[in-house]
Amino acid sequence: MKAHDTFEPKNTEHSAKDGGAADQAAAGALEAEPLSIEEQLAAKEKEARENWDRFLRERADLENFRKRANREKEELLNYGYKSLIEEILPVLDNLERALSHASEDGLPALVEGIRMTHGMLLTSLRKFNVTPVEAVGATFTPAFHQAMAQVPTDEYPPNTVVEEYQKGYMLKDRLLRPAMVSVSTEIKDVNS
Repeated sequence: MKAHDTFEPKNTEHSAKDGGAADQAAAGALEAEPLSIEEQLAAKEKEARENWDRFLRERADLENFRKRANREKEELLNYGYKSLIEEILPVLDNLERALSHASEDGLPALVEGIRMTHGMLLTSLRKFNVTPVEAVGATFTPAFHQAMAQVPTDEYPPNTVVEEYQKGYMLKDRLLRPAMVSVSTEIKDVNS
């Protein structure tokens, strides 16, 4: 005889009882699961509603931000130069005063008035980080100077700015306008 032929289950009655208890536990779990699934579904629906409400609030906040940014941008475009103009208006007033005194007091008053106005205008521009480009006596730099003429001279080394026709200006570290200049060159010997 083989070993498996002699095998008999022991305590079959006990095994049936254990199986019955397992079946009852499984049946109880099945009854409990629908409640658990329904509770989970309810929780997920509540979470979905909260997420949807949060999404709608965030979207409204984003739309309000866009409107506010557009309004601020429009205001900046319309009134961004307000402080610059406020600085320049007194300069304009003084220029008008200088012109009115020139007809009354003569030429010296006009020159003094224009000097004062020029100084005020430069001061106002400096407040906005506008500075003149260094020109006469400086080495010619194409990034800051626009050469209008070349002047043969012994007074300055070659490639030096010798005359300025129009001032150049920088805004912070950015060029607003290059200086229009004359640049020195070597005097060539005609006899050679």
